[in-house]
Amino acid sequence: MAPITKMILAIQLSCLLLLLAASKVQPFQSVKIRPSPSRREVTLSYSTGSDPIAVSSSPTLSTAPSPFSTEDLDNQIDTYADPNDKRYSASDWAHNMLSLPYSTILHEIRGPVGWITAWSTLVSLTYKMCQWNGMQSLAQKMCLGPTPHSLIASSIGLLLVFRTNSAYQRFTEGRKTWEQILNTCRDITRMTSVYEHNVGLKRKQRIQRLLAAFPYVLQHHIQPRCLDHSQCKELESSSHALVLNEPRSISISHTKKRGGSRECWVDKRALPWCLLPDPVLSKLGNSHNRPLWVTDRLSLEITEIKYDDNFTSRERLELLKHTNTLSKCIGHCERIHQTAVPLNYARHALRSLTLWSFTLPFGVVDKLGLLTGPVVGIVAWLMYGVYEIGHRIEDPFQGSLRLTDLCNAIYRDVMFGDRNQAGMRRQSAFRKDFEKESDWDRVGDAFGVCRTEKEILEGMLEQETVEEPELLPDDAVQI
Repeated sequence: MAPITKMILAIQLSCLLLLLAASKVQPFQSVKIRPSPSRREVTLSYSTGSDPIAVSSSPTLSTAPSPFSTEDLDNQIDTYADPNDKRYSASDWAHNMLSLPYSTILHEIRGPVGWITAWSTLVSLTYKMCQWNGMQSLAQKMCLGPTPHSLIASSIGLLLVFRTNSAYQRFTEGRKTWEQILNTCRDITRMTSVYEHNVGLKRKQRIQRLLAAFPYVLQHHIQPRCLDHSQCKELESSSHALVLNEPRSISISHTKKRGGSRECWVDKRALPWCLLPDPVLSKLGNSHNRPLWVTDRLSLEITEIKYDDNFTSRERLELLKHTNTLSKCIGHCERIHQTAVPLNYARHALRSLTLWSFTLPFGVVDKLGLLTGPVVGIVAWLMYGVYEIGHRIEDPFQGSLRLTDLCNAIYRDVMFGDRNQAGMRRQSAFRKDFEKESDWDRVGDAFGVCRTEKEILEGMLEQETVEEPELLPDDAVQI
């Protein structure tokens, strides 16, 4: 066998080994939480509703019998988690190529890419065997030429581009919806803090706890997170277990019920359940639309605020308007989550891509020879990767958007009413302790000219007292 043939076969074997290695890669990496070192910890594992095998980690919570404290919770979870804002430039090409075996996209499309690569390799070997054995006519019949696939390539590209663009629009809409939730929660917190004397300290804390719980409840509504079987066994005999009545049946690891409402077990010590008292949790757990229940309770708390000179119907209607905005955001999230790309379009695009990929070796085997397998495998990786990206971001709430970081951001900006360490920095804006009005007089302007208010007033008086120039008589001659 010629050396070039051995090298080509080695390249094909390397591609197959790469796909085999990618099939054993874990698609997700665990996030390390910085817990408080002085507390005994227990890790809670959640199983997602759509996939009974996928298990995601939850915040590490303390098992101390002391009453719940938001300051303790801030020490155990990262409320300052930054969003996934990593940007890749052209200088990151080496890192991206070296991390290719750990790609989650490659892990998902390893099946079709592996089959297409193996099929292309078999076609190229058959073509070469026919040439080596003198069966030139059969080898010629295996060649279709590049024209058919060139004509179809534009249609395949149009299908993929349309699917990816529509999925990205849904991703953008989902991110804008959660941005609106974040801004609305901040606005409600600001108004209740400004009118704290009228709202009342206790009612203000209840409103803030409901606001902090709302994003987590909404995340559970569109992305259920139930405890697995082992955790249910541990909590079954304790007072920390909370059973939620789910409206739809989702297959998870600890139950085999089908149809109707099912039981979803959660831990009361985890967010958001630790923010609410037991009587409220029992009502919330029996509701089929828990985020809507939270907005209804928020509206009730707002309507019970009494009128006075500072807090009138105008302020109440403004707060109710913000609550209605949260209710609309629930509908937006449900629309994105419950409405998929039309099934006929998705099937037609995938079938067309599959037929085009499996017949591509017959169009390039006469030009590439034994390189057909690796080349077609790379093309299949590119095409199926684009299709998988569109599928991933079609529902941005299943992993594309880091909802936990957004929920933690809302919790951080809202829960300062309980005097937790994370939000005290914002609360200081509503307090004028140890501040004097004279302190502002000693501050210079933006250009560094330090002039107090007294000096400014004296300068204005000096300008007004300047003598005006004498006017010349009409008959005077000006030289």
